[in-house]
Amino acid sequence: MSYEVNASALPEVGKAVRVPSAEDAEGATLRRHKSGESPRNKSIAAQRVLRSFNTRAFKRERPDNPDLMLQIISEAISCNEPLSFVLYWGKGPRHYVGEPEIKTLDYLAALARRVREAHVPGAAITLICTDTHAELNGHSQQDIRAYFDDVAIAGRQRGFESCWLSELMRAAGAAPSEELAHVDVPKEILPTLCASAMKWFRGDGTAEQGAIQYYQMNMSEKLVVELAFPRSIFVTFNGSALRALFPSCLPIFYMFSLRHGISDKPWFLPSNLIARDAPSNVPHLADGP
Repeated sequence: MSYEVNASALPEVGKAVRVPSAEDAEGATLRRHKSGESPRNKSIAAQRVLRSFNTRAFKRERPDNPDLMLQIISEAISCNEPLSFVLYWGKGPRHYVGEPEIKTLDYLAALARRVREAHVPGAAITLICTDTHAELNGHSQQDIRAYFDDVAIAGRQRGFESCWLSELMRAAGAAPSEELAHVDVPKEILPTLCASAMKWFRGDGTAEQGAIQYYQMNMSEKLVVELAFPRSIFVTFNGSALRALFPSCLPIFYMFSLRHGISDKPWFLPSNLIARDAPSNVPHLADGP
């Protein structure tokens, strides 16, 4: 099911969701004036922060909209605030965190340390647990709760925040949308989504129906994410071929998952097996994306 989003209805959900107010904007402007930095110096500082994580050690391909990324970095520097990163975290067959998740979270923590070396306030990383995708794939509520609670604990141990995608949707006052419920899946990505659904979809209907519903859900969900995290960098373990699934108004950082050269989603890997070969070229349905 797809939803219409009430942009004015989105309140704070825990510490993960924060929509800047007029007072926030005024305060940020005052801080920028007081800083006394020249535009050139601010630009150099932002580029230095971007280079700290936009390296072969982390990126799987060139980021989307680097100019907007630099703007967001500049604002974080001017306001002396952590640089915000947000990413989807999916669920596979397992109901607990295993070695792949730990390796991936540690890899994200390493990125945060790189940012902190260039920007003292560091990075604020939020994991959006995609319970809506897990439910679509046929997982029980009990298994979904057990897994994402485990993820939240492991994330907190590394200083990360977390929230559930369904919570963001409810907070935004999302209502069913007939228009989005019938949007066509672009023909260039439908085969990829269908191939993934054949592997992971266990919900009602055919794999193709699951793939189409997954795409339609994402069209609503990405609107909510960009409202909840308006000045953030969106991180994904997928490549740019699935750009249509990600928030349109946020810059995208395409990142490896477990380490350089690996882009398999940790929640789909066996708990005690770390992939050592080249990453798969096939993204997985409901992996976060």
